Formats: sequence, C-alpha cells, structure tokens
Amino acid sequence: MMRGGALTAAQWRAAFITGLLASASALPTAEAEATAQSGVAAVGEVIVTATKREENLQNVPVSVQALTPTILTQRQVSSADDYIKLLPSVSFQTFGPGQSQLYFRGLTSGGDGLHIGSLPATGVYVDEIPLTTIANTVDLHIYDIARVEALSGPQGTLFGASSLSGTLRIITNAPSTAAFSAGVDLQGDGYTGHGAGALVEGFVNVPVSEKVAIRLVGFDEHDGGYIDNIFKSRTFQLDPGSNPPTDTLTENNGGFVKKDFNDITTYGGRAELKFDLNDSWTFEPAVIYQHQQANGNFLANPALGDLKVADFSPDINVDDWYLASMTIKGKIANWDVLYAGGWFERTVLNRADYSYYAVAYDAAGYTSYVTFPDGHGGFLDPDQQFNSLDAYTKQSHEFRISSPADQPLRFLGGLFYERQTDLTTSNYVIPGLAAAGDPRAVPTAGDDIFYKHLNRVDRDFALFGELAWDIHPNLTLTLGGRYFTANNTLLGFSGFSGNVDPATCFASTAITLVPCVNVNARVKEAGETHKVNLSWKVEPSKMIYVTYSTGFRPGGINRPIRGVAEPPYNPDTVDNYEVGWKTTWLDGRLRFNGALFDEEWHGVQYALSPPGAAGVTIIDNAGDARSYGFEGDAAWRATENLTLSLSGTVLHAALTQNFCNFDASGNPTGCAPKGTRLPVQPDYKLNGSARYEFEVGDYKSFFEGDVQAQGESTSALFAADEASLGPTGAFATVDLSAGLGKDKWMLTAFVQNLFDKRGVLSKNTDCVVSICGAYPLEYYTKPRFVGVKLSAKFD
Repeated sequence: MMRGGALTAAQWRAAFITGLLASASALPTAEAEATAQSGVAAVGEVIVTATKREENLQNVPVSVQALTPTILTQRQVSSADDYIKLLPSVSFQTFGPGQSQLYFRGLTSGGDGLHIGSLPATGVYVDEIPLTTIANTVDLHIYDIARVEALSGPQGTLFGASSLSGTLRIITNAPSTAAFSAGVDLQGDGYTGHGAGALVEGFVNVPVSEKVAIRLVGFDEHDGGYIDNIFKSRTFQLDPGSNPPTDTLTENNGGFVKKDFNDITTYGGRAELKFDLNDSWTFEPAVIYQHQQANGNFLANPALGDLKVADFSPDINVDDWYLASMTIKGKIANWDVLYAGGWFERTVLNRADYSYYAVAYDAAGYTSYVTFPDGHGGFLDPDQQFNSLDAYTKQSHEFRISSPADQPLRFLGGLFYERQTDLTTSNYVIPGLAAAGDPRAVPTAGDDIFYKHLNRVDRDFALFGELAWDIHPNLTLTLGGRYFTANNTLLGFSGFSGNVDPATCFASTAITLVPCVNVNARVKEAGETHKVNLSWKVEPSKMIYVTYSTGFRPGGINRPIRGVAEPPYNPDTVDNYEVGWKTTWLDGRLRFNGALFDEEWHGVQYALSPPGAAGVTIIDNAGDARSYGFEGDAAWRATENLTLSLSGTVLHAALTQNFCNFDASGNPTGCAPKGTRLPVQPDYKLNGSARYEFEVGDYKSFFEGDVQAQGESTSALFAADEASLGPTGAFATVDLSAGLGKDKWMLTAFVQNLFDKRGVLSKNTDCVVSICGAYPLEYYTKPRFVGVKLSAKFD
C-alpha cells in the first residue's frame, strides 16, 4: 500500500532533476580523486544492439542489462528461470517450463497468460525476429548465445506493441568465415535427495569458403524432478435426494502417485548459414528447433508438506516449436539496409489436474458441482481434468535503413508487419459424462463440461523511426516515434452446454469442431508511441541521460459469459520518465550504470471472473497504476584476480485509482482501493557475485560465489484474493562454483541454492482465485542442485 509519506509524481520528478544535477557536479570530482592500480585490466567492453545498431553498452542512453557469454557460462544458465533470476528488473508468473509471463519494472496485474486475453506486456526477440507469443513465453535453451539483453521500460518505438513494460532479446552467435571453431559440454547433475539429470550440448562453426560459413548447434538435456505427487483421498458431499440415494462419494489418486514426477526433457538445435554475396551484402538464413516435455506439476502445495502435491489426473506439457528466419544486410551508398523475416510455428499440448475446482465448490456447499450420476447406479468422479492444445503461427517482416553512425545527424527507420494466430482448444473433462447421458456435457465435445475452441488472429503494421542529433559533440538529442495499426479477430465457441443456443450463436462455417459459433468479433485500432531522449557525455567515460517515452498495448475481444456478450477491453498505455547514467571509473576497472524511473500505467488490462461466471475469465481495464524506483548494476575488477559485481532493483508499484469487480446487475462485489500494490514484482531484487581466478601450476582455476535476494511480493490485486494467497515473502539463495582448466578444456563443479531455501517466486491456483483461493500452490526456487560440467573447445 502507498503510505501518506510517499512521493507525489511532481515530487518524484523534481527528485529526478535534483539527482541529475547532483550527479553531474559530482562526477568530475570523483574521477579526479580516483587512483588507478597499474597492471589491473579494465572491466570488459560489452557490445549491445538495444538501439538496433551495434554499440558499446556505455554509449547507449537506454537502461540495458546484458548477460554476456562469460556470465551465462559462469552462472550455468540454460533456461528462462536461470536468466530471469539474474535480471533484477524482470519478474515472472509461471506454471512451469514454457508456461511463464515476463514483466519489467513491476508492470503486471497478475492476470495475464490467457490465450484469449491480453497480448504480452513484454516483447521477446531472438536476434532480429520477434518471438513474443500469445499467452506464454517460449523457453529457449540457452547455449552458444552471444548475450541476453534486458531493455527496461517501454520500447514501443523500435520494438512494437508488446514491449509495454520492456523487451528481452536473445542474441545468438553468428557464423564466421574467419576460422573453424567447435565446442562441447558434458554435464551430470541432480537435486540432492531427488531426481538426477544430464546435459550434452555442442556447436561447430565451419568456414566453407571465404564467403560462406555455417554454424550448427545441438543440445539434449534431461532435468530430474523434485516434487512428489502423494496419495490422497477425498470425500465429496453429493446432492440431497440424488439418484441413486447416497450422501457422499470418496475417490483417491492412487493411480497417479509418483516421487520426483516433474522431470523435463529438452532437445533441439540451430543451423545458420552466412553467405557474403559481395563486400556489401550478406544473406543469413537460419532455423531453430526445440522440443520440450515437462512432466508433472511444478507448483507445490505447502499444506501437504515440503515439495508435495496431490494431483488426481496426469500432468504434462509438451512444447514443440521451430523458427525459420532470413536476414539480408547490405549497403546502399553509405546507408545500412536490413530485411529480417521470420516464420514461427509452435504446438503446445498441456494436461493438468483441475480437481480443486470441484473441491472448492464442494467445500462451499455447491453439491450440484460434484454430483454426476453415471447411469449405472453410481456416480462419476467429479475431479476435473484439463486438456489444452494450442497451435500457434507467426510471420513477421521488418525492413529498415540507417544512416552512417559517425555523422552528427543520424536516422534509423523502417516498416514492420506481423500476423500471429492461435488455434486454441481447451477441454474441462469429467470422464464418462457424455456416456452417462448428462445434459451438462457440451454437445459434440465428448466428456467436456466446459469447452473452448477458438481461432485468434492478431495483425499489426507499423512505421517507425528515430532521429539522433549531436547538438554538441557531447550532447545528443534523440526523437523517436512509431505509428501502427492493429486488426484482431476471434472466432469460435467458448462455454457450457447451456451456451449452445441458436438464439445467440452466429451462422458461420469458418471454423469446425464447435457445437456452434458464439464468438465472432473483430477489433481495429490505430495508435502511436513516441520517445524523447537527451544524453550528455560529461566526459568520455561518463554519460547522463533523460528520457520520456511511451508504450501501447492494443485492446481486444472478450468471450461471452453469463449468457451475454461482453464488451471489448480497451488499450493500455504507459508514460515513462527516466534519468539514467553510464559511467566507468578507476581507469575502466569499475563500471556503474543505473536509472531512476517513474512509469504511469493507464487503463491497466486485468483478467477477472465476474460473479456468476463460474470461474470463466474476461479482461477489464482496471484504471491507472504507477511504478517508480531505481535499477542499477556495477562491476569492479578489484585486483587482477578478483572481480565483484552487483545489480539490483528497488521499486514501488501500486494502483492510483480504485478498481472494483461487478456482478451482472452492476453492483460492486469487491474492490482494490487506490494504493494497492501491483502483484508478482518483489519490492526489491538483488544479485551479487564474487569471482577469484588463479593458477595452480599450469591449470587456470577459479572460485565463485553468487547471492540472489528478493523482497516480498503480493500475489493478487483484490483484497479477498490476496488474503487467500498471501504474499510470497523475502528470501535469499547462495550459489557456489569452482573449476580448473588447461589449454582448451575446463572442468567445473557447482552447487545452486546451497542452503536449500524454499524461496517462493509466485503463487497461483488451479482455477480462478475467487473459487480456488483456499488451495494455493507455490512456485519455488529450485531446491539444492549440484553438478559437474566438462567443457572443451576446438579450433
């Protein structure tokens, strides 16, 4: 909650200017007092492409954190969970691998991830290609990666509508014609007291000729499980006077009990060709493929014990996708020209336990939700099973030009087009329902008590550009803008058997496998985002910048609930005010970058289930919110052997207006008052690292210690929901690693979460919190994880 002593928006911006002036006056003095230690190397230079040009991180007036190949390797990063914990400005909500939604700077309402809901608030790119996916983020295996770039704040000018809170970019290593190179990693690992795993990954770069090179990457990983599905029996209270007459029904999950049942298998690869057509033009086709099968449940029920859950049906998530891309780079005169096109297909099969829906209604006394005669003198098990199948496609095209980077007036601009689809099917199943002749079975949908089959298509087109002007050799003004149009459609069926009504269904044959079409809508929008940035090079190694930028996320279509159509939801927007700095000290041995930010979020899109909707969700606009705080990172080469680093974010994100849920008559049924914290994002998040490198004879050796800490976060927006789930609580974890190597090989031993802490990263429920809130599930940091890796490089 915001207290009476919290800064107003005007006071916060005044503090920005004060801080800017104070920093400007302090920098030269501090530099003059710095004393360099001769013989100690500088912190390494980092090249990023946050502005769609290759530039030194210290020259980019944008808040960017870059995870270099060194960091990715040293911290054993292989998945989204691994790199998110190293990015203080990023938070996430998840049900497991490939089932996460990412957010920057606390801009989350905690209700995203719906296949027919809001577009993501965070853009995800692989190289030049957007990989942002409706609902859940792709969990690309991290290997042979040049860097991971996290761009905080709205990036709509250059990266589009789904970059409302920020943009995450994964940059792969490109083929090189310079020389042959190859590498392989072999790893054995496991969770102490739980499942074991292994990893094999390798790459090869082959110069075919002076103008042609190919790079091939492959990986195969198995992660052991650490959550147990334990035995549990349940007794349901049936309808009074039910036929046959009985008061209770008892069921158990004995057929699904298993220890360490949430194991993961991931395999895939990447192939990229580089073909230098001449001295100015290069053609680079590439393809990435990945298959991932995650078994079990990755959320545990703390009421059942440590790392325990009691699921009554199979749990599995099979995520299969590929990305084919083509990039053409060249020059016309002295201007750079680029075309990047991509085709992405993804199929996700998800099966999950949904039994707490029945448990919650039974506990509330709604016995009709659990009473299903089987037609043979008994009753069906009311524990629901959830099955879904999503077939995604996405094509994208970007054409852009950029003027020479060494000129005082520089322009970058282009055209962008994207079309993405999701043919989504969801089955909420009570096995045997149709055979029992129960009228609650949705016609033509088997044993489904609720059925959804919808085709969603999102299209957008944009013109964008940025103009940078060196007003003075050390003072640059940048103006950016993006104009776009969005054209989104939703077609199909969503509902119970009672929603199969000729009076409300549409006459359409454009989609099959539906009992009728009760959703057929289109939303068209146009809008713009803009940016103003002023950067000042106080001296060559120190820069201060001020930014005002905006972000935009399109509105969309709601499915009907309570038997009537729901109005579409509106766009939400962000105004971002930011003061940042990029500095190096002590002859380059110390790097300190940071930013103060104040973001005003207007028309927040929020997923809720209105009273009487039986848990079916829609999107509403929750009014306005605000997030303000600090983010920064520092790296210090303290001695030739010792390197220290620290990064962190401290913020406060809350509603600035009251937000209420309403029943069908328009009466408020629950409110989140002004000042309510936005969920999911912790109030602080810190990462610290100390690495000591030394030699033992001919062996290069190291020892590293890493600490991750984060504060508490809330789990839901409405007070009643938050009372059910509760905050996550603050925690800290410690990782250790050590290794030695010689020539072209390295042997590394590591332990993550040394003290086996149960840090709660997010809380969730099997169904909407208003129904299943009494049965919260928790997503933890991984338990203690140990491993040994052997790496070799060849050239």
